[in-house]
Amino acid sequence: MSSMHAAPRSGAIISVLAAAGITVSLMQTLIVPLIASLPTLLHTAPANAFWAITATLLAGAVAMPVAGRLGDLYGKRRVMVASALLLAIGSLVCAPANSLIPMVIGRALQGLGMGVIPLGIAIMRDVLPPQRLGAAIGLMSSSLGVGGALGLPAAALVAQYVSWHALFWAAAGLGLLMSVLILLIVPESPVKSPGRFDFVGAAGLGAGLVLLLLPISKGSDWGWTSGTTLGMFAASLVILLLWGWWELRRPAPLIDLRTSARRQVLMTNLASIVIGFGMYAMSLITPQLLQLPTATGYGLGQSMVAAGLWMAPAGLVMMAISPVAARLSAARGPKTSLLLGTIVIASGYFLALGLMGHAWGVLVFSAVVSAGIGFAYAAMPSIIMSAVPLTETAAANGLNSLMRSIGTSSASAVLGAILANMTVKLGPVTLPSEAGFRTGFIIGGGVALLAALIVLTIPGRRAAAHRASGSPADVGQSAGIRSGRVS
Repeated sequence: MSSMHAAPRSGAIISVLAAAGITVSLMQTLIVPLIASLPTLLHTAPANAFWAITATLLAGAVAMPVAGRLGDLYGKRRVMVASALLLAIGSLVCAPANSLIPMVIGRALQGLGMGVIPLGIAIMRDVLPPQRLGAAIGLMSSSLGVGGALGLPAAALVAQYVSWHALFWAAAGLGLLMSVLILLIVPESPVKSPGRFDFVGAAGLGAGLVLLLLPISKGSDWGWTSGTTLGMFAASLVILLLWGWWELRRPAPLIDLRTSARRQVLMTNLASIVIGFGMYAMSLITPQLLQLPTATGYGLGQSMVAAGLWMAPAGLVMMAISPVAARLSAARGPKTSLLLGTIVIASGYFLALGLMGHAWGVLVFSAVVSAGIGFAYAAMPSIIMSAVPLTETAAANGLNSLMRSIGTSSASAVLGAILANMTVKLGPVTLPSEAGFRTGFIIGGGVALLAALIVLTIPGRRAAAHRASGSPADVGQSAGIRSGRVS
């Protein structure tokens, strides 16, 4: 990239990739306004209707590491365009649907588009000038939260005043637009990995993840001690162990487990699971608190649209924090940003205990939690990429995104069980209790503090720099991301 065209060209690349990330994250909240109505809209039982949500979760979890590896092998932009097209195709399948099966198929195809975010981060590392890289990665990494926060009120408005089918027609249009913009503006990465795609490894990882995440998502319905739940967990363990054995013996594995076992990568991925849990706690609890009737004594009586508007500023805060996090990472290393993020997240949850009685209070504490998530999400890809070879950045980021997904799935299961068991009666209706919400906030804060302890075990700047000096992964690259600087 020439210096004459670097600045404007870089700005366009960053804008398109960030917009693509936000578009993909919108798919996560697109269906939220419809959850209560899904059984009626799809003419099915409530338990069956939740497959429209679970299908996206499972497909996305499998797609992120697989898309990352395909991008490293065959071209990141090429796979990113394919992912965006799958999102558009899935939306087109969902748009006219009036029954469960096409909706589940379409939502699964939408989930396959989740590879866009780790691929976008990897492309940024390969094609952007060093001075633009930190803020760009922060913006791309936080796009999941930004799109989620902004998409909720937008989806609620469209569903309420236009048609729920219009949500998916609009999503299809966005997917197609993103495909075209990526082709026109984003260059193909010059960095590729040698070798062939590991089909056996992809199948094994996919089977293991589905058998792990499905009982996490449905365990409260099936029973945590039921034969189905325990059998799936056991099968997942066996398959993932066999998958690991296979990967360690492959010359070109789907995921390089030896690289992933480096303390810098391993502990960052563990922190990602815990931070993903903390992020989803707010997404699960806050909308319910805002929308419960005031007759409960603690509900805030907001409509779906109003609740989304109260939560939307949190997404803007996350976006605004990205360049701040980048400057902090450049000055002190991304480990500092990650540690600060976990502490801020914990502070936001404990702040919620005193502010949950007011809608403006929800805005305040959700903004604080989102600021912490912004710091954390901006830092994690930088730490990961300083420890892996250039030819494995997309796969490594895909694995890191998968770890966040496991965290959000676990949060859904744990907090869903808590809110389902800590209830009160309002007439004939059973609702989550105030104690249930407070317990959820305490767990969210405690989990964030656990993440801080994990972050402290990530190697500091000197240790990472010492290892990087002997590794070809990052020679000659930018500070904080490409030099192996971590603390």
